[in-house]
Amino acid sequence: MTIALESMTLGILGGGQLGRMSAMAAARLGIKTIIFSPEERSPAFHVAHESILADYDDKEALKRFKEKVDVISYEFENIPVETVLYLEEIGAKVFPDERLLYVSQDRIKEKQFLNDLGIETARWKKMESTEDLLQAGFQDFIIKTTRFGYDGKGQISSSLDECNTCEKLKSFFETHKNNDLILEEKVAFTDEMSVIIARNKQGESAIYGPMLNIHKNHILYKTIYPNSFSKDVIEKAHEIAQKIADEIKLIGVLTVEFFICEDGRILANELAPRTHNSGHWTIDACAVSQFEQHVRAVCGLPLGSSEAHSDAEMLNLIGNDVKDINNYMKQDNACVHLYGKKEAREGRKMGHVTFLQEKS
Repeated sequence: MTIALESMTLGILGGGQLGRMSAMAAARLGIKTIIFSPEERSPAFHVAHESILADYDDKEALKRFKEKVDVISYEFENIPVETVLYLEEIGAKVFPDERLLYVSQDRIKEKQFLNDLGIETARWKKMESTEDLLQAGFQDFIIKTTRFGYDGKGQISSSLDECNTCEKLKSFFETHKNNDLILEEKVAFTDEMSVIIARNKQGESAIYGPMLNIHKNHILYKTIYPNSFSKDVIEKAHEIAQKIADEIKLIGVLTVEFFICEDGRILANELAPRTHNSGHWTIDACAVSQFEQHVRAVCGLPLGSSEAHSDAEMLNLIGNDVKDINNYMKQDNACVHLYGKKEAREGRKMGHVTFLQEKS
């Protein structure tokens, strides 16, 4: 299918760094972007053709947004489902559609969705009272809020031995007494990895990874590609990602995060219906990055190759890490990306650096 790219406009809900990098990828293809975000200093505003500053429930603003664009996507999974449903109701084309957004916003729905597809996860139980801790029988466990938790927020680790004595656990229950909670068995894993799959409406797909991910304080710190995962692990991870993408008839990009257990099992941990931090290295190490692949998929274009032309290690610049930026700029084979955020705060992703090496 041939598309007049010069007349095409992509709308993006959300103005963070993922929206920013998607807008930059769209510009490579001659596609204009309009960013819709309630955040006045959204990083994506700096690089978009146009921006709309409004709340996600502002229907008049959403109508204006819809009239200005050809297709709409979103940059993170906490966009209200109601926003997407309203845009679809007034005739907008939104990809991925609300089904994946609905599932990925709630950890219980997400786990059940994966298990219904025959995809193994850590054992889990909906938590309705502290008695569930004993009934589940998990010696070590993690309790999480079912919604809006990321980068370690809204969760606590503990064990059966600490149930009656841990003050932090009691404080967590008090803080989240009005939140739905999920109880997950804490698994012994050796590695965390992710796979990113792009799929368009023609059913073409392209897969990145799996990537080896290293976290600090529950925040992604470093991603390495390629890595030492076995052929069996790689094939299994690809198979799971493809199965999910085909099941939901994905149009866009989906990230699947995994645990590699000490006993060799591969457990799906989380879904993200979007581009992902662990795929930032693709901007510099692939001819077609995850962001361009996402733009291609939602705009109805053919997908490109996901093959890497270089080995890569991506380092997140979190909080005050960004103060070392001059040193990174002086290093050979270092590709520096800053997100245009003025204030460095603890836990805030300010940018990333990708270090390239000759392909092994």
